[in-house]
Amino acid sequence: MKKAFLLIPCFLFSVLGAQEIHNSAAEKMNIIKTNGTAYAFRNINLSYERAINQWFSVNIGFGTMTEGKVPFINAFLKDKDEERFQNLRVKVTNFTIEPRFYIGKGYGKGFYFAPYYRYSSVTSNTFNFYYDYNGPDGNTYPIPLRGQGDTKGNSGGLMVGVQFFLTRSQNLVLDFWIAGAHYGSGKGDFTMTSDYVLTPDMQAELKKEIENLDIPFVKYTVETNANGARIKVDGPWAGFRSGLSIGYRF
Repeated sequence: MKKAFLLIPCFLFSVLGAQEIHNSAAEKMNIIKTNGTAYAFRNINLSYERAINQWFSVNIGFGTMTEGKVPFINAFLKDKDEERFQNLRVKVTNFTIEPRFYIGKGYGKGFYFAPYYRYSSVTSNTFNFYYDYNGPDGNTYPIPLRGQGDTKGNSGGLMVGVQFFLTRSQNLVLDFWIAGAHYGSGKGDFTMTSDYVLTPDMQAELKKEIENLDIPFVKYTVETNANGARIKVDGPWAGFRSGLSIGYRF
């Protein structure tokens, strides 16, 4: 009798396991998607999601923002400071690994929460920057410089979203990223060079001008020399995610 009671749970687990394998075999486990809202910001992107079982999947995404004007630059630079960065353009690349935990129907359908890791890279073109030097003679002289550099960040975060199957065949997919945020650290190096030989007084004023830009969410240090300046980025790296993706399930 005891053996019979011991065999019953084993039998039930076997039946449930076989049922899950059967359900998995009947499901389409792959989804290719692109975030349509990101194209408004020149972000070309593609992601691939693979369902592991009913409640768990892994989503891998890649995106690149083609070289262009910094999005929302007015949000973190004053108008007079923005004017100092003439013809500044940036290119952004990111790579994201995102495990997803589904609540409800599963196999890629329903609400989910997703902890994720993101690698980001920001590269600038060769841009022009100038600052006004107040000379000892009482006159103000615009000093032009050429800048270039890049920065890279590693961060982790959490996103909450919901994914729908739009057709009876369940091939067409809509993925709504309700909200996601990530935080980590970034490091970068930017150089600014001038055709003028900068005196110690010019260097001190240039250092002060760059430090007074006070760019939010970014910590940086400024070193100056006779040829220009070097800006080292080393500090927090934060971001926010939201969007609407359309995809194909197979």
